[in-house]
Amino acid sequence: MDKINILLIGSGGREHALAWKMAQSSLVQNLFIAPGNAGTMLHGVNVNLAGTDFEGIRNFVLDNAVKLVVVGPEEPLVRGIHDFFLAHSD
Repeated sequence: MDKINILLIGSGGREHALAWKMAQSSLVQNLFIAPGNAGTMLHGVNVNLAGTDFEGIRNFVLDNAVKLVVVGPEEPLVRGIHDFFLAHSD
């Protein structure tokens, strides 16, 4: 199975735990965390993007061949990140 790039959205303890576990997978090529925190940068690359910057996230996903986006906090979900990606899937 090919390795993939993952973008994890969030900056809290939940995202730190997710980043820690994801980084252990042999299936992960690159793990990006937006915006991340001091702990997440031990397991991947923090990216200066807000979880509600849907256009910025979309551009990052396309530019970095991200195959999986994991949303940690509720706010991007409540604001419609899923619907945004469905509406902008090219």
